[in-house]
Amino acid sequence: MQYAVSNSMSVMEKLGILSDAAKYDVACTSSGVKRKGDGVHMGNAEASGICHSFSADGRCISLLKILMTNECIYDCRYCINRRSNDVKRALFTPEEICELTMNFYRRNYVEGLFLSSGILESPDVTMELLYRTLYLLRNRYHFNGYIHVKAIPGADPGLVYAMGLLADRMSVNLELPTAEGLKQLAPNKHRKNILAPMRQIQNGIVESRNEVSLYRHAPQFVPAGQSTQMIIGATPENDYQIMAVAESLYEKFALKRVFYSAFVKVNDDKQLPAPAGGPPLLREHRLYQADWLLRFYGFRSEELLSEAHPNFNILLDPKCDWALRNLHLFPVDVQRADYRMLLRVPGIGVNSAMRIVQARRSATLKFDDLKKIGVVLKRALYFITCNGRQMYPTRLDEDYIMRNLLYEKERLPFEKDQVTYRQLSLFDDASFYQEKEAGEWRRIS
Repeated sequence: MQYAVSNSMSVMEKLGILSDAAKYDVACTSSGVKRKGDGVHMGNAEASGICHSFSADGRCISLLKILMTNECIYDCRYCINRRSNDVKRALFTPEEICELTMNFYRRNYVEGLFLSSGILESPDVTMELLYRTLYLLRNRYHFNGYIHVKAIPGADPGLVYAMGLLADRMSVNLELPTAEGLKQLAPNKHRKNILAPMRQIQNGIVESRNEVSLYRHAPQFVPAGQSTQMIIGATPENDYQIMAVAESLYEKFALKRVFYSAFVKVNDDKQLPAPAGGPPLLREHRLYQADWLLRFYGFRSEELLSEAHPNFNILLDPKCDWALRNLHLFPVDVQRADYRMLLRVPGIGVNSAMRIVQARRSATLKFDDLKKIGVVLKRALYFITCNGRQMYPTRLDEDYIMRNLLYEKERLPFEKDQVTYRQLSLFDDASFYQEKEAGEWRRIS
């Protein structure tokens, strides 16, 4: 096929353009699938998935993350690749992507591929090209490694299904938290078109699992599940609305992950906000922390926030903030509290809560034991007792506990004057890693 995009440039020139064009797409996790090498095909997909690194602003990125093309028929106001922007355009052929993936894999640069695309001519044309790429990788190049691909809203369901039999994970970008925001900033996209392939992928996963349970060698459909991404800060939704949307997506579509992407103003458009402090990366960080509480700690969005308290506390992580607003539930005794309540104690995680439950069956726990188990006592000590005793004499008072928690100097996930939105390049030298190891780039654990 021939398209209006120039094909005169080299593959490396295209790679420079199309890897840079993909840097704002953060929905590229690879956990959830394990497929061993079979001695015939190239590569494998371990549960760790694609090789990851961290960019300077704290984002988790994969080393080979590209767009098939940055050409697009849509004119989304927040997107650098919008139709009306005068940017250099490029288009990979399916064969070029296959060669890149295999060459980088053989050199141990990558363990898989994250592939997305602008909309070239139509959703169906774009999906056909994406499908051909995956088909060639799996069948001509015999690539058995991890593949995450974006499904294009509005494309033929048959193409979505065929793609799902070749990919490990698929994702459909929600784009913005609400239909109203989508109508305002992405008038060519519609919520119904976005949710339709999400539902199809969900149903396909369920049907595939049922078939595999009956027939061991039945083809698997999207074995690592699906994810989505929404941009935060481009539209005026508060944290309570965003978390309610995320919770609904987890419950209705059984998503593996919802990714939150801090809005970066790359276009000069009067309908786009201009945050005084730059992209809301700390807000994004708090949303990820709260998302973790929804998925693993048994919290509900209405417990963390409400219409009267619609946004997260910038100074404290959401779990500490919740605990300070619910001091009537504390302190809890680690020797008697149930697993669900232990998970709600700041400083106690999923693993340490399980270890506490197991250890107390045969022993009386002390604070030294909790430290060995993995409890972060500098946070937990205000909210727990061991056999009715506190670690130190402390007051169960909100102001007192907050002052002490802040005195512990909770680190922000980045330094304001060090923020960058440059995606890690495959060609970067070791200086980035040396800076990171020296502590210049820091993240909250």
